[in-house]
Amino acid sequence: MKVAFIGLGTMGYPMAGHLCRAGHSVSVFNRSVEKAQKWSAEFGVDASETITEAVVDAEVVAVCLGADEDVRAVLCGKQGVFDSMPVNGIVVDHSTTSAGLARDMAEAAQERQLHFIDAPVSGGQAGAEKGCLTVMAGGDSTAFNAIEPVLATYATRFQLLGPAGSGQLAKMVNQICIAGLLQGLAEGVHFGEQAGLDMPAVIDVISGGAAQSWQMDNRAKTMLANEFDFGFAVDWMRKDIGYVLDEARKRKINLPVTALVDQFYTQVQNLGGGRKDTSSLLLALQSSRPDQCDGKV
Repeated sequence: MKVAFIGLGTMGYPMAGHLCRAGHSVSVFNRSVEKAQKWSAEFGVDASETITEAVVDAEVVAVCLGADEDVRAVLCGKQGVFDSMPVNGIVVDHSTTSAGLARDMAEAAQERQLHFIDAPVSGGQAGAEKGCLTVMAGGDSTAFNAIEPVLATYATRFQLLGPAGSGQLAKMVNQICIAGLLQGLAEGVHFGEQAGLDMPAVIDVISGGAAQSWQMDNRAKTMLANEFDFGFAVDWMRKDIGYVLDEARKRKINLPVTALVDQFYTQVQNLGGGRKDTSSLLLALQSSRPDQCDGKV
């Protein structure tokens, strides 16, 4: 298929590479020219200088950007994706955004005889590099079926979960679960260390029981080593949790643990850890005074 990929960041760079290796006809555009040039040199495909050049004959346009405002600007801006791609083309948004933005973009696409699928991903940088991401999608089933060959190049799981916005709502569920798991893991590690336990041995034994999780398998050892450069950045997690809490307020849904963990991530940012990975919740615990051990922020 003719696929344009816009956004060559931590996730998009390897995702676009998998498309290229799989034999799709790929064009790329990135707002940071240096990143586009690096990708071009690695994969032997000239990077486009404009969005229009990248998408003008694309059947599918995949975007992987930062936040609502980035997606809206790239898709709806002058000489953006919607203005430039062929009729009946499919836009696949792998960014994590608000569900409201996804619904707005689906409506805007339909007005231009285009299709829009919100398709946020999970699996982190390692999942993108290995081509084993999970994709949660919302939109039209016919369009989703058409893009399955594209998704299969960098994802091992992809599922349509409902109309536009459903993918973003599912990603919110994902982030809610991750936030709670990481805070529990951070507190367990911190408690064990303060109690003088051999924590590598503790993690080894409990990871074979009910406490086991992906986070424990992949982050416990690095947390014990005070290394926090292996995954999704705190700044981005707080952006995602912001979307979660906004949606929860609109729907009058109570998320007390998620709201509390968001405050702990604020502490990590205040400690200068905004670019550290999400397991750095441990740093907030390590910096707490003894009188904060009751869980108060």
